[in-house]
Amino acid sequence: MTGTVTVGVLGTGIMGAAMARNLARAGHRVRVWNRTRAKAEPLAEDGAYVADSPADAVRGADAVLTVLHDGAAVLEAMRQAAPGLRSGAVWAQSATAGLAAVGELAGLARAHGLVFYDAPVLGTRGPAEAGTLVVLAAGPVQGRDAVAPVFDAVGARTIWTGEDGAEGSATRLKLVANSWVLAVTNATGETLALAEGLGVDPAGFFDAIGGGPLDMGYLRTKAALLLEDRLLPPGFTVDTAAKDARLVVQAAQEAGVRLDGAVAVAERMARASALGHGHEDMAAAYFAAFEGGTPAR
Repeated sequence: MTGTVTVGVLGTGIMGAAMARNLARAGHRVRVWNRTRAKAEPLAEDGAYVADSPADAVRGADAVLTVLHDGAAVLEAMRQAAPGLRSGAVWAQSATAGLAAVGELAGLARAHGLVFYDAPVLGTRGPAEAGTLVVLAAGPVQGRDAVAPVFDAVGARTIWTGEDGAEGSATRLKLVANSWVLAVTNATGETLALAEGLGVDPAGFFDAIGGGPLDMGYLRTKAALLLEDRLLPPGFTVDTAAKDARLVVQAAQEAGVRLDGAVAVAERMARASALGHGHEDMAAAYFAAFEGGTPAR
């Protein structure tokens, strides 16, 4: 299937709204649902049908795209939606749900005759809005033609990791990638916090590493959000990063791998959230470095 398809999008937060908008712009028929309807309503201007329930959102859909907060939210929504889907419809599960949840969701898909794709994405608000996400996907070869229009509309490329979505090979790769993203984000915040504490101008730090192997674009991007006070709107929130960090730690523990850094990142993200930064960009974990969340200087 390479032409126009009907896609039900469940979850229209930072990522889901952008993905739904790009699906509509690609000419597909898009039906959207979000627990808080107000977050979905702006998509009507892009031609999307705003549904009052998950079941309504997937009515007549060829494909379903789930982009909710976590596995529990996806499971709750799809338990309402799945009975109304035709047998053979494809389900692309793009939330970072964790390995245990992927197996449970795949089981729900089997029970309703759906073709399940474990399909988390790499990227934040910017790439999602530009349609340049990297889709990590696992699922049967038969059915990929049906889900390809969805992946092509939301991403710049698709990396296939396996043929059995229930095995979660795409989610495993996503967790590995997330461990790197979270570590760099945390290190950026700690470096700037240390500079603040020692009275070092961050410009001096960037000058020292500029053009060398220690320099990197992601470091400068996240640092700029802090230094220019641009934590809103978030590219990826502290609360979501905290959830993802917990999933990384859980997966590592189950694999018998000790990740001291990831444990620390999860704790710092949770502390930043408790300090009131949960809705801000995850770079705001920086504030967890200071007593009471406020730099002394």
